[in-house]
Amino acid sequence: MDLRLSGKTVLITGASQGIGAGLAEVFAEEGCNLHLVARSADKLNANAAKLRETHGTDVTVHEFDISSRDAAEGIAEAVGAVDILVNNAGAIPGGDLWQVDADAWRAGWEVKVFGYIDLCREFYKRMKAAGGGVILNNIGNGGENPDFRYIAGSTGNAALMGFTRALGGKSLDDNIRVVGINPGPVATDRIVKIMKTRAKEAWDDESRYTELMGQYPLGRAASVREVADLFAFLASPRSGYTSGTIVTLDGGITSRRSI
Repeated sequence: MDLRLSGKTVLITGASQGIGAGLAEVFAEEGCNLHLVARSADKLNANAAKLRETHGTDVTVHEFDISSRDAAEGIAEAVGAVDILVNNAGAIPGGDLWQVDADAWRAGWEVKVFGYIDLCREFYKRMKAAGGGVILNNIGNGGENPDFRYIAGSTGNAALMGFTRALGGKSLDDNIRVVGINPGPVATDRIVKIMKTRAKEAWDDESRYTELMGQYPLGRAASVREVADLFAFLASPRSGYTSGTIVTLDGGITSRRSI
């Protein structure tokens, strides 16, 4: 299927590793020009060099700390016009209400919640002036599955779901689509760290984390590629009537809940 993305300019935040690096790979395969943003310039440059060599695409690296109050404006000025914005940076810390203190809670939200909102504010107006665009917010199914052990993340993700629906409900009036994606567990270093922590809590043995991973649908987490392919489709004109909604990719975890 031709996604008709060739030549599009895509900005991806949190692009140095994990899902962000996978997103960069898929959009590069589709012939997009990339702007990659993260705090780690070394990792970004290594990824960019690989993408240029493999796909011959134009890749520009931007080192920014999105938690900074003026980061969104700085990124917008550095990057210029884009066709697609992918908000992907940030990982809100896990833990219950007392394990995540006020400083850690605010720090997590500065990147993932307020960072997303600020970047949408900056790039939406630029997309509107240019005649349209696409904004994709990588949120996470914790917003649909409130978890006492992930209270800051569950709350932040729920807020981003509401924000995405509110913005995307009207955005097609400006020829802009805004969509949220809620991955469940994804096979990255982060999910391994989380499962090791929970295995330690449950059995005092972090090596048993694979037993927890095996409880997921199909006995595994989603692959990064499965998630990134969905983003590419939703960014494409093939999904041109999709806006103001959340697409969940978690193997049915959210839907299998029961009282």
